[in-house]
Amino acid sequence: MRVTQPLPSAMPTTVGASDRSLLGSVAWNAGGDWASQIFSWLSFLIVMRLLTPADFGIAAMAVLLAPYLGQLTSFGIPRAIVTIRDLTDDQLAQLNSVSFAFGLTTFTIAALLAKPFAMFLRTPRLTPIVIAACASLIPQGLQGVSTGWLMKQMRFRLLSIFAAVTALVAAVTTLALALLGFGYWALVLGNLVSGIVRTVLILSTRPCRLAWPHLDSIRVPLKFGWHVTVSMLALNSYQRLDNLVAGRVLGQVALGFYGMAWDLANVPIEKVTSLVTNVIPSYMAAVQDQPAELRRYLRGLTEAIALLTFPATVGVALVAHEMVPVLFGHKWDGMIAPLEVLSFYAAVRSVVALLPKVLTAVGNVRYVMWNDLAALILLPVAFYVGSRRGTAGIAWAWVIAYPLVALPLYHKTFQAIAMTISEYIRALSPSIEGTLVMILAVRVVRYLFTPGTSLLLQLIVEVTIGSLAYLGTLRVRHGERMSALIETARRLRSGKDHDTVA
Repeated sequence: MRVTQPLPSAMPTTVGASDRSLLGSVAWNAGGDWASQIFSWLSFLIVMRLLTPADFGIAAMAVLLAPYLGQLTSFGIPRAIVTIRDLTDDQLAQLNSVSFAFGLTTFTIAALLAKPFAMFLRTPRLTPIVIAACASLIPQGLQGVSTGWLMKQMRFRLLSIFAAVTALVAAVTTLALALLGFGYWALVLGNLVSGIVRTVLILSTRPCRLAWPHLDSIRVPLKFGWHVTVSMLALNSYQRLDNLVAGRVLGQVALGFYGMAWDLANVPIEKVTSLVTNVIPSYMAAVQDQPAELRRYLRGLTEAIALLTFPATVGVALVAHEMVPVLFGHKWDGMIAPLEVLSFYAAVRSVVALLPKVLTAVGNVRYVMWNDLAALILLPVAFYVGSRRGTAGIAWAWVIAYPLVALPLYHKTFQAIAMTISEYIRALSPSIEGTLVMILAVRVVRYLFTPGTSLLLQLIVEVTIGSLAYLGTLRVRHGERMSALIETARRLRSGKDHDTVA
């Protein structure tokens, strides 16, 4: 017997309640993530000293296929569940069968492609590693609908706890295997084990039955999911093809340097922007027919993200020469040049990441798809041209070509929600001004150091002076604005209703 009742909505009914719910969701996401990352990064620093750049290069090659096949596995179903209203339990069961079938299918494809892929990268031993890395596609297919349902019901506190648990599992597994001498297998198996644990946790909380799919019943969510899938495939392609070019043209050691530079440059995005982008689609979908609310979300979130990510990303670029040898040893000096460039790109990417979420919420997912497909044509050409200048050249390809991808998103987003450029720039002005002063302060401090000064001492002084310069600029130039933001957060946390967010 089919159940046709639509899913209940968990969206708060007032602006104040919505804002408190969003702040709480982000806070739980942040708390769970940062708590687990303290241990994860400590263990990762040990892993970096136990393994070699070549080990990281092999692991980076092994996961190149996983993001593409992973998007086929989910088929945009979680996002469709979040965005499309009034899906029934029976439709969810049908979508669950589709997701599970795609999980099995994509793993089979991975197993068939593993050997040709390894030969293409001129690394025959890569074959079993690719198969192991893609084994996570099966549990991923099993959890797609359940994850989407939990997000739609805004169970972000629970999801954040699950994320923290799986991050800790990955860190412990990877460290243990590295200590036992498993080499690059430690990186691959650590991710696989954590993915299985996450699926078990999700399904134990929100199991979903399987039902035979009927196209007429699920045509709308599948079409929406198709657009999301193509968009994410293109996005993951152009975000991974720089690694492919580095590995193919420059070799696995260069890829190890470049891959680590990418990871470090994007840490602020993963630890700040992703905390918001993981939860904001549910809130934007709930106000998808209210442009004023969407503008308010975009303005406030852009300002908050920029205040945190701009100094962090640009700061990494400023102190890369001291930070890399101090933290990782001189054997990693080869990643300094791409790290300096990629960190500036990451600052821009941190705020651009919100735009596709807005467009998807208002029904422009097809536009996002075509924009990502255009980027898939443009950026690989830039990577290949840049590779002639080594890993730094590939990094510069991001800086030069990515604005051509971002500008159409800005135009369409501002048009869709009736937002002005000046309104958006005002949201960014505090972080931009503070970052510029920080750059000047760090450069002056570096000029004052004499040759032979301890790198650790220089790193500590540069970070301290840069931080003080940034915070001082915010205090002097935007003191009232910063006080208003802090007061807004305090009032939301304390549960006092109000109708505006700074």
